[in-house]
Amino acid sequence: MEYFVIVIGAIFVNNVVLSQFLGLCPFLGVSNKVSTSLGMGAAVTFVMTVSSIVAYLIQYYILVPLGIEYMQTIVFILVIASLVQMVEIMLKKLSPALYQALGIFLPLITTNCAVLGIAILLVQKEFSLGESVVFAASTAVGFSLALVLFAGLRERLELEDVPAAMKGMPIAILTAGILAMAFMGFSGLVR
Repeated sequence: MEYFVIVIGAIFVNNVVLSQFLGLCPFLGVSNKVSTSLGMGAAVTFVMTVSSIVAYLIQYYILVPLGIEYMQTIVFILVIASLVQMVEIMLKKLSPALYQALGIFLPLITTNCAVLGIAILLVQKEFSLGESVVFAASTAVGFSLALVLFAGLRERLELEDVPAAMKGMPIAILTAGILAMAFMGFSGLVR
């Protein structure tokens, strides 16, 4: 039951983008097309899930025993940067079109505050390894869900007659705010 609460809480109640407002750069930058959003969501899911495993192991088997917990942020950034490089190399080889579509936002996963924030939050919440993996994967799924939903709304808005002053980023920001308010309706589900 505890894992179910973690999953529902991370995806809907405490959505990293729509509730905690972390990771807004890729949320606004990559959400023009659903296909691109799916690719970015998959990349972030991989990086966030694997980095949570590595961060947990490093934290509890290296940093804590050596008494150098203060190095946590630097070490986690290095882990995330390495994983992002691996994803970038794989995408360049396996899907050049997606690699081109993601552009600068792919290497920016390294500085995505949502990825680093989750790695640090896992340590602060003192989750077990299993809980850490479930929380990180669920948070990444919530990030991907927000990205894909927003991309679908933006694609739909392209077909609508939007006033000239609201075209582009103004309507996107307004839509993001409404989407965030919709997700706030889930806040009574899990404590």
